[in-house]
Amino acid sequence: MTDTEQPSATPAEASSDYQKTIRVKASPGELFDALTNVSGLAAWWTRVTGSGDAGGELRFFMNSPEPLAIYVDEATRPTSVRWTVTECSFLPDWVGTHPTFTITAVDSDASELQFRHHGLTSELDCIEMCTRGWDHFLARSLREYVEVGHGSPHGSTADKARRVAAQARS
Repeated sequence: MTDTEQPSATPAEASSDYQKTIRVKASPGELFDALTNVSGLAAWWTRVTGSGDAGGELRFFMNSPEPLAIYVDEATRPTSVRWTVTECSFLPDWVGTHPTFTITAVDSDASELQFRHHGLTSELDCIEMCTRGWDHFLARSLREYVEVGHGSPHGSTADKARRVAAQARS
């Protein structure tokens, strides 16, 4: 399926939160599970522990010895998930930001995901790297996971190739 995207935040768009909208061939419930179950999150983003239920905490492990810690503000099945980043030693700009996922049924076998990372703006030093990351993990990895059963999470061959290509462009 093709993306029905709103443009990602760019340095020229001061104070615009990063946003992306994608359509996937999956039910809202399947998409919700991919955003709230530890096994689903690990399959498309990165290794994680904790609880994706409202009031829970998720700890995501990437390249840093310290995990990214996220408080789950809301997890309303099957329509919305809202997080608050509470700890992030490797991207301190993320602390206090709010990744938000809104899920809408499109037809009997498809859903639309509207993602907005409130606070992830062009004013942050990480905007280019974070934009590339979210573009990969949402539009490619999450889509692959819910549509075919496997994603391209952090550390996968596809993720490593993306990172090498980004370094070559730098």
